[in-house]
Amino acid sequence: MREVFKNKKVFLTGHTGFKGTWLTMVLNKMGAQVMGYSLKPNTMPAMYDVVEAEKYCQSVIGDIRDKALLEKSILEFKPDFIFHLAAQPIVRTSYNIPVDTFEINTMGTINLLDVLRRLDKPCVAVMITTDKVYRNNETGQAYNEQDPFGGYDPYSASKAAAEIVIDSYRNSFFNPKDYDKHHKSIASTRAGNVIGGGDWAADRLVPDIVRALSVEKPVNIRNPKAVRPWQHVLEPLIGYLTLAAKIYQNPTSFNEGFNFGPNPADVTTVGEMAKMGVDIWGKGRLEFPEQVNQPHEAGLLSLDITKAQTVLGWKPKMNARKALDMTLRWYKAYYQGDDMKIFTNNQIEEYLNN
Repeated sequence: MREVFKNKKVFLTGHTGFKGTWLTMVLNKMGAQVMGYSLKPNTMPAMYDVVEAEKYCQSVIGDIRDKALLEKSILEFKPDFIFHLAAQPIVRTSYNIPVDTFEINTMGTINLLDVLRRLDKPCVAVMITTDKVYRNNETGQAYNEQDPFGGYDPYSASKAAAEIVIDSYRNSFFNPKDYDKHHKSIASTRAGNVIGGGDWAADRLVPDIVRALSVEKPVNIRNPKAVRPWQHVLEPLIGYLTLAAKIYQNPTSFNEGFNFGPNPADVTTVGEMAKMGVDIWGKGRLEFPEQVNQPHEAGLLSLDITKAQTVLGWKPKMNARKALDMTLRWYKAYYQGDDMKIFTNNQIEEYLNN
């Protein structure tokens, strides 16, 4: 991957977010030239600011819905790769702002793909969606890439719609059979519940745990029986890069959807993860307040990662406890006043050298 990405131009939407910041730093390790396109960080603190990620990229502060600015940025930069992470990523938030959620997640994807039609050079585009794109029948089955899309809540539906859009543009404008005409390769990826240092978003388990434990307050757990595929952020990011590198080397192959999740044993409940977090932190307690009149969230969710393992040769390196331990070490270092730019780079090196 270092050979593929060294000195390549990479356009990254959502670079100021949690996953986007980690990917920016990983790409810097690979020797890539990164242009980020995103709104300003929307949490305080924000990982992007904490690790001074602006030093690792050329940053454009813009809305994915602003097609004119997006087009200007992409066409002037002339990227070799595009990773599309910009999104409204929170299920519960999508109930409060459903129209914005669809505009950002679905129309934002359309805007990027339509701009890509006007890019006059070869380009590999990896479009990041979510594990929640699958029509979830709550049986606990591990969904594979052939399962139908669906979405109960606006977030899940907006991302499922984005997957349909991606497939439509791939068939209509970026068909691998016509690669010699358009020189574009398009794939989509769906990751599990990602954890890692630097996430301070609302209504997410690990940030909620850290916010409480760092000030010695009890951790309120909302849906302790909900089952999720937990994984450290570096696992799917390396999956995305592996996929992009494979496509770069063979542009008419791998132009499809891929799941990146944990091993089946690490698909566990919110309550179990919370208890593990308190154990790793070393102190603290959990509370399970009664939830009334709450918006619907999926109870059971799991991904089948066989395709990524067999086709791409990718596999997760960490179990749930190791992923959580690595995550909480990051937060402890932050609250201890460590240099988080150095600490984060060391965690990336630790992972890449494993």
